[in-house]
Amino acid sequence: MRVHHLNCGSMLAVEPVGAHGLAPLPVVCHCLLIETETSGLVLVETGFGLADTASPAARLGEDFLGWARPRLDPAETALRQVTRLGHRPEDVRHIFLTHLHRDHTGGLPDFPDALVHVHEDELAAVSGTPHPHWAHGPRWSPYATDGDERWHGFTGVRPLPGLPADILAVPLAGHTPGHTALAVRGDAGWLLHAGDAYYFHGELRQDAPAAPPLLDTLQEQTEADRDLRLTGVTRLGALAADPASGVRVVSAHDPWEFRALAQEDPADPGA
Repeated sequence: MRVHHLNCGSMLAVEPVGAHGLAPLPVVCHCLLIETETSGLVLVETGFGLADTASPAARLGEDFLGWARPRLDPAETALRQVTRLGHRPEDVRHIFLTHLHRDHTGGLPDFPDALVHVHEDELAAVSGTPHPHWAHGPRWSPYATDGDERWHGFTGVRPLPGLPADILAVPLAGHTPGHTALAVRGDAGWLLHAGDAYYFHGELRQDAPAAPPLLDTLQEQTEADRDLRLTGVTRLGALAADPASGVRVVSAHDPWEFRALAQEDPADPGA
């Protein structure tokens, strides 16, 4: 399976602190587009959608716009990037969401026929709560992660209906109650998209440099269970540091992480 790395929503620029040797970059909405042989295209996260770019206040809220300062460029939407890669929007047959925060769900209406995989706890949390991102009535496919299947030390891991066995939902609660990562074995080996479990790649290191204060503050304001999230970050760090695992860990918003991955595949629109 080929995996493309897409930035589906640039936001405010973040400046690293300390001796990172990194230049300031805008925060990204790091989405994956997975080309499968039997299940069409799989979009992991959706970032901002076309309707968000046209009516940002109504769909995202003035408060979010004020602190996130999203660029809202139609060219960055998943829909436009899918077509630039030579696919049709209807080729996106499956969408996987790590959780249901607005910067992850804006593109849902752009792919109305896709089956949307989301943890049942996430869906229960928004039940009866209207939002423009799902007012069109997505084809939800809720799942639970309460089994004992294991993957690299993570328990409750499970495949998803209609998807290849090399695409797995990996429980990683903390940022939200049903927050779930996605593992995919592509042409370059295993990749684990960890969603919002962490915002800065330095958090995965035992000698972790200080994360940009803005990202630290944002995580504290949005996380549901800090201790649970940090437990997950520790496990992710151990996985990323183990060369025998063959797993590369990425997050949804780290711009330096995204740039490195996108540049490895010059065919990607975000490169």
